This record gives sequence, structure tokens and C-alpha cells, in this order.
Amino acid sequence: MENAVEYTLKAEKRDFETVKVCSSSNAFDFARKFYHDDILIYESAFIMLLNRAGYITGYAKISQGGVCGTQVDVKIIAKYAIDSLASGVIFVHNHPSGNLIPSNQDKRFTNSVKKALGLFDINLLDSIIISDSDYYSMADNGEIL
Repeated sequence: MENAVEYTLKAEKRDFETVKVCSSSNAFDFARKFYHDDILIYESAFIMLLNRAGYITGYAKISQGGVCGTQVDVKIIAKYAIDSLASGVIFVHNHPSGNLIPSNQDKRFTNSVKKALGLFDINLLDSIIISDSDYYSMADNGEIL
């Protein structure tokens, strides 16, 4: 009998095309599929779960908030990553304002997630802020310590 984690991963693999993330641009292209017309209305946060080879094995909506923010719990991110046996995580959230510059809160949160996941030998590969047409990668800009 399969355990719940194995079943979930197999089910998730049927829900989307297998994608290898080689760059922040690949991650942005995949993440855009999560958001619809509401990308300019309210802020929401997702994670992408990756295996050691860099393939996305799953994704999850972590939080949905208002027009200027959303509350994200690091424990929820860690739970999904651990349950799926992910080797890497990419955190994605949108800024409905279109301003892609990370706030100090975005930077602090990213470092908190990196530290928490590191306890389980899971890498935070990137934290990406997206708008309807563009993105900002904290990894590309040297902001993930």
C-alpha cells in the first residue's frame, strides 16, 4: 500500500507537465500558470517543490491575502517540502502594485525560510516576486544569503 506522500506526488505529476527549472525565467514561466486575472487584485504566495535534478515535482498555494500583502507561515512551507521529500523549494509571490522591488519584510522572510528549510537539508533555490508581465529573482540579485 502506498503512503499518502507517494500518492500525492504521483497525483500531482499527472496535473502538470514535467518542467526542469534551469533559471529564474523557467520558474517565472511555470509560476505564471498559478495566477490568473487576479494577479493585479490581491497578493498570494506559492511554492514550487523540486527534486535534486531540478524538476518540479509539485506546487502548492501557501497563502492568499489582500491588495497589499499576505500572511505566510514558514511552517506550512516546511511541511509541504518535507512531506514531498523535496530537495529544493522556490517561493513565489506577486505584488499587485506591479512594483517588483522586494521590501525589507520580503528579504527577512526569505532568509527565515532559507534557515528553516536548511535544518532539513532542503535548499531555498529562489524567492521570486512576479507581476502580470515581469519578475524579480532574489537569487539572481544576490539577496538570498
